[in-house]
Amino acid sequence: MGRKVTLATCSLNQWALDFEGNLTRILKSIEIAKQKGAKYRLGPELEICGYGCADHFYESDTLLHCFQVLKSLLESPLTQDIICDVGMPVMHHNVRYNCRVIFLNKKILLIRPKMLLANYGNNREFRWFSPWSRPRHVEEYFLPRMIQDVTGQTTVPFGDGVLSTKDTCLGSEICAELWNPRSPHVDMGLDGIEIFTNSSASYHELRKADHRVNLVKSATTKSGGIYLFANQKGCDGDRLYYDGCAMIAINGDIVARGAQFSLKDVEVVSATLDLEDVRSYRGERCHPHMHKPYQRIKTDFSLSDCDDRCLPTHQPVEWIFHTPEEEISLGPACWLWDYLRRSGQAGFLLPLSGGVDSSSTACIVYSMCVQICRAVKDGNSQVLEDVQRVVSDSSYRPEDPRELCGRLFTTCYMASENSSVDTRNRAKDLAAQIGSNHLNINIDMAVKGMLGIFSMVTGKWPQFRANGGSARENLALQNVQARIRMILAYLFAQLCLWAQGKPGGLLVLGSANVDESLTGYFTKYDCSSADINPIGGVSKMDLKCFLQYCVKRFQLTKNEWGICFFS
Repeated sequence: MGRKVTLATCSLNQWALDFEGNLTRILKSIEIAKQKGAKYRLGPELEICGYGCADHFYESDTLLHCFQVLKSLLESPLTQDIICDVGMPVMHHNVRYNCRVIFLNKKILLIRPKMLLANYGNNREFRWFSPWSRPRHVEEYFLPRMIQDVTGQTTVPFGDGVLSTKDTCLGSEICAELWNPRSPHVDMGLDGIEIFTNSSASYHELRKADHRVNLVKSATTKSGGIYLFANQKGCDGDRLYYDGCAMIAINGDIVARGAQFSLKDVEVVSATLDLEDVRSYRGERCHPHMHKPYQRIKTDFSLSDCDDRCLPTHQPVEWIFHTPEEEISLGPACWLWDYLRRSGQAGFLLPLSGGVDSSSTACIVYSMCVQICRAVKDGNSQVLEDVQRVVSDSSYRPEDPRELCGRLFTTCYMASENSSVDTRNRAKDLAAQIGSNHLNINIDMAVKGMLGIFSMVTGKWPQFRANGGSARENLALQNVQARIRMILAYLFAQLCLWAQGKPGGLLVLGSANVDESLTGYFTKYDCSSADINPIGGVSKMDLKCFLQYCVKRFQLTKNEWGICFFS
């Protein structure tokens, strides 16, 4: 019997409730994994239905469609002769669990429910799922009839078990279980499990990637072993962006990794590793485990071959992390593209004031255009198809980010009699450099119309403080200007393409940073009220550094608008 195993993990851009599309991407990842010689394929958390289904998890149809997709996977010839590990919700004894379903050659080997749920940050898993609270306990699960017809099985193992092949043993973790102080991989390693798998839906946060990588390395540094990490990628319909980073580690070293930010819908990472490296590592460090052992689900299958002696193994790779400025440039840009291509709209509109916040949002959209052009150049047919659909031109092929930006992005400077020439010029200069379709709009007529209505009813005409008005008058007049900008932004977003004889509408972008949101330093329903706010989770200090990065990265000239970096 051989000792070298080839394993595959992946990052998939799954959409919530897009069962047909999710099935296609799962099958594609399995096909790629087999082409790479893998005999085990791991996918992201809840990949069949998508992680962001929210209260749709309550609906019985969601569970039904998941089993219909599972049936298609079991029947597909692509899933033969490879252990497939997929994620979906499963109801057992009328309790809903977040599960891994592991199958091989039309037979379900194990359904492993999540034991430690994520209920912090943006996660609310306790709302939809219950944790499996019986460690090392496995019981019978009665399969739906449609699955029985395919597998010939009436019941399958359900619980905290591990999979034992003819040559090694695999154990599962699900997302937050890696981050927990009582991670299952600790006891699994002491019980002789050699391969740990983690299917995640881990969303992007600034400066989070190194923490994730260090946890994976630590999991196999302590007691040795192989660790596979799979993750969702992209925007699955919610406000979160899942940032991939699929990886494989052995004995504390990362040996294969995927991209953190990418427009690829399917990315598969594989590695060939020597099980003897794990056994030698553990032979120096581990002692017999005296606790209750895991129930091993035996399968007549090998991950290794007899003739693998000359098969080269993967060596450690250096993980170079993105700077926070690069993360701001790439993460929100990928999210914007996912959101746009699924929205049915034709682009974005941004009220561009020339300040730090709106300039940052504009640069993020330009970064999106840069990534789209690069993906098309690299042969990504899905991105090309999506671009052509968004711009309503089946012959279009984007090559220049500035030209693409002109098609997808409209910026507008909304001036009043109180606006300065400096801010107008900053907005105009930035729009010219990134190539957006820029509009200059004067809102004085609309402001006077609103105040005229007020004066007609009350007989009063409020004044700014500079003209002798009170603090209340001053604030009200400022708010009127800000809120008229929001109304005009939505009007132009809906009709400006119509006025040009083009199809579609635009999504309105906001530009309120996280500091303003936390302190309440903003006007309700001003032009920061929008369909999407790409910088809503980024601080002002980070945005200033990001703009300095954009000057170098995109070869922008500061000119007048560069002053706003430090305003």
